Amino acid sequence: MRLSKYYLPTLKETPAGAEIVSHKYLLRAGLIKQTASGIYSWLPLGLSVLKNIENIIRDEMNKSGAIEALMPCIQPATLWQESGRYDDYGKEMLRIKDRHESDMLFGPTHEEVVTDLIRDAVKSYKNLPLCLYQIQWKFRDEVRPRYGVMRGREFLMKDAYSFDVSYESAMDSYNLMYKTYIKIFKRMGLTPIVLRADTGPIGGNLSHEFHILANTGESTLYYDNKIFKLLESEDIESLKNIYAVADDMHDLKLCFIPQKQLNISKGIEIGHIFYFGDKYSKPMNVKVTLQDGKNVNIHMGSYGIGVSRLVGVIIEAFHDDKGIIWPEAVAPFRIGLINLQTKATGAADRIYEALKSDKVFYDDTEENVGVKFARMDLIGLPWQIIVGKKAVSENIVEIKNRATGEVEEMRIEEAINRFSTK
Repeated sequence: MRLSKYYLPTLKETPAGAEIVSHKYLLRAGLIKQTASGIYSWLPLGLSVLKNIENIIRDEMNKSGAIEALMPCIQPATLWQESGRYDDYGKEMLRIKDRHESDMLFGPTHEEVVTDLIRDAVKSYKNLPLCLYQIQWKFRDEVRPRYGVMRGREFLMKDAYSFDVSYESAMDSYNLMYKTYIKIFKRMGLTPIVLRADTGPIGGNLSHEFHILANTGESTLYYDNKIFKLLESEDIESLKNIYAVADDMHDLKLCFIPQKQLNISKGIEIGHIFYFGDKYSKPMNVKVTLQDGKNVNIHMGSYGIGVSRLVGVIIEAFHDDKGIIWPEAVAPFRIGLINLQTKATGAADRIYEALKSDKVFYDDTEENVGVKFARMDLIGLPWQIIVGKKAVSENIVEIKNRATGEVEEMRIEEAINRFSTK
């Protein structure tokens, strides 16, 4: 993609109200633009990152056996009244009326809708286990939206829902999602800290949160430092039993590990999983017939990942004072191609045509060199190919690694071969 044909409204100065690094860089790098408080438009560069995150999530969810669906943003209040949650959810729920004065709402979550979705079709134990997921926009009317996409009102979420005939089977589904989440976050270059958690308005009696360590996090995490070795082993049962909690869940009386083994850090929540048994299937009368003819309520769980929040979280984890440093797995483009002078245009065009795909973002503008370097560092693409006077006189370009800052010279043909084979 040529910058001269692209829409990238970068900013030199940080807009007022942007408090944390990710919010500042999201706005300055032209990834998002605020439309209203806690509501953002996703610009082309930001949307590319969002789609890459979606694709990683979708790939791992599909590998787990989950099946993708899509449910409506607007939900009838009657479903929430049936489950008993309508009056309890609070002011975060945006309640609306349609032209017929029917009570509706903009979905903050989809437990009721998905329970209704399967209750007329799933009647036998033979239909289970089943896990449906979606990647869908949600709305929660935060009293104080802040930190950009980290605590917005409208946000993109991956939510999955499991259905099982028994507690034992439901635990298998829960553990599978636990393991799948670790794989998802690792593919993005992140190390998740998994904590026992309160179930909150979702309900149930078993819940875990997935956090990323960050100084700007709103939660304080208390965890056994053995958690990092266990994450590598993917020993789910040991991970579930290790001491790892946040904020109010921390109780020194229940913390039976040596003080030197206890880590205390700030973290940002990026995922949350719940087992809630028949909390929704019982009031909504969703049953299946077992092999012995007995009718039982379905056991359910739900599993959420903040997709749009992850864009901010990744920036919090990977940046420097010049801008973003995207991990390759989520980067909007892999390579930033910078043409430093008019005489080098032929060489830069040759590289661009050889690597022409969504891999390359070509700064073919006539702006000064300082602006080009600053902008490319700000948007944080993993690699830069810098085409200057040596490209004309010696057929040599510079390759810069954005994460390390290391610069290597190589012949144009070598540079093309290096990036076209991966």
